[in-house]
Amino acid sequence: MPQSLENLLNRRGVTIESVAEIVHMLQHPYNADLTIEDCLESVWAVLAKREVQYVLYTGIALDELAEQGKLPQPLQGIMQADESLYGVDETMALGITNVYGMIGLTSFGYLDKVKPGIIKKLNEKGKHIHVFLDDLVAGLAAAASARIAHKDPKARHYDQP
Repeated sequence: MPQSLENLLNRRGVTIESVAEIVHMLQHPYNADLTIEDCLESVWAVLAKREVQYVLYTGIALDELAEQGKLPQPLQGIMQADESLYGVDETMALGITNVYGMIGLTSFGYLDKVKPGIIKKLNEKGKHIHVFLDDLVAGLAAAASARIAHKDPKARHYDQP
């Protein structure tokens, strides 16, 4: 992952560790041996994908442009109000989760509903606009979680006797 993306996430209040904590929360019930280091590695692996990077760059740019009042109307008003029926943010986040299949999708839905950890902080109304970033972080955590689930060494392989 480019250092510029990590810096951008940090500037917006998101650390890789805060995402890894959510991944750990999702996967630890299914894998008691899972460490936070495993979760960090999975987040880094998802962030290494250019398509994930592009989604993050785009969503964060839109949030920042909205904060600066630089989007055309009616988009500026929609972003400032964080309209509940504006689903473009979730649609972009699904671009991250779809890399890892249905488990990524269902985990994203769960995270979007419960909003644990950094996702909740990003979703709170304040001086910053995080219409996209809260969902993109949920998508990132869901994808990293699904990646761990796909690699579960205890999973049964039905193609083997």
